[in-house]
Amino acid sequence: MLVLKLLEQEAKYGYQIINELKEKSSGRFTLKEGTLYPILYRLEDDTFVESKWSEAKGKKVPRKYYQITEKGKVALSDLEKLWQEISGGVETILKER
Repeated sequence: MLVLKLLEQEAKYGYQIINELKEKSSGRFTLKEGTLYPILYRLEDDTFVESKWSEAKGKKVPRKYYQITEKGKVALSDLEKLWQEISGGVETILKER
């Protein structure tokens, strides 16, 4: 869900996703490349994201960019609703005395 959310606004490459996730979560979520890429490959297999390579320009190396698909946006919306239900249930239990 978090990877899809980061891709919602624009296409990103792997290292960029890792850094943004860490930054936006104040360091609570840190992914290693060995964890992120299998997630991206699975999302791509499920057609929730698609990828394409950038061209090498000057000293810039080609990078593989991932972007969310329409199917991925629907899945993200469903996951966000599910998360709200789960977190609401947990919150209710935590507030019980």
